[in-house]
Amino acid sequence: MKPAPFEYLAPASLDEALAVMAAHGSEAKLLAGGQSLVPVMNFRLAQPTLIVDLNELVELGAVRRENGVMRLGAMVRQRTLEFDETVAAHLPLLQETMPYIAHPQIRNRGTLGGSLAHADPAAELPVLAVVLNGRFHLQRQNNSRWVNAADFFTGLFMTALEPEEILTEVELPLLLERTGTAFLELARRHGDFAQAGVAVTVRLDAAGLCQEARLVYLNVGEIPMVAGQAAASLQGQPLNENTIKAAAEIAAQNEIEPTTDVHATAAYKRHLAKVLTIRALNQARDKVLR
Repeated sequence: MKPAPFEYLAPASLDEALAVMAAHGSEAKLLAGGQSLVPVMNFRLAQPTLIVDLNELVELGAVRRENGVMRLGAMVRQRTLEFDETVAAHLPLLQETMPYIAHPQIRNRGTLGGSLAHADPAAELPVLAVVLNGRFHLQRQNNSRWVNAADFFTGLFMTALEPEEILTEVELPLLLERTGTAFLELARRHGDFAQAGVAVTVRLDAAGLCQEARLVYLNVGEIPMVAGQAAASLQGQPLNENTIKAAAEIAAQNEIEPTTDVHATAAYKRHLAKVLTIRALNQARDKVLR
């Protein structure tokens, strides 16, 4: 199929783009990498009357480190996150996760902000933003606000973005010392959407006890699923076979909401989440201790 007719604008500046969105609001759809929007339009699941192309906005493509955080423009390509040396040095979890996203051709065009705004529950970048305690800069004409990543995703393909707003920047705190990270997912074939996945961070003290942990899951609920109870069970504990297994059980049984689909049953997804959690926590711990 082909998309329904639409008008097309390519603003030359962010101010111009914000003015366009102020004038058209919900009638317009923002085009970043197009790797999700174009297929949806081709199937006519979305029929915007106006496409606002952000690819001329070079100011939204910056990657910079300052004041203890990484600032990533919404138009940063996923391929950049995969190979940028600053990202690799200060937020290695981003670099390590990028190869899980689709295929190189998709990552060449796909953007950070586009994936976050699309809010696919099977996407990796929303989970990373939440597990890394990120926050998003949302701008509209003459106004802006910051929203925590954990509050940004509100439902299936739904976010806190208002019709006139543009997600312009993502801020991710740099990891503290003695923090280990890991991301794991399982898909039927490389590049397919995962049946389940998990991103974890763990911070250990000098004695090897867990000071802080975060566990966030993809494709086992309508939004990135935060396993707060499981993380709390690890605090002050050594990350050994028993504590890790117990935390994985809490997360898999009590804190995710998988549904049965054509690929797997909900019970299988819970089992898969538990197995992936155990592996990911072991990997994150070992990165600190080695």
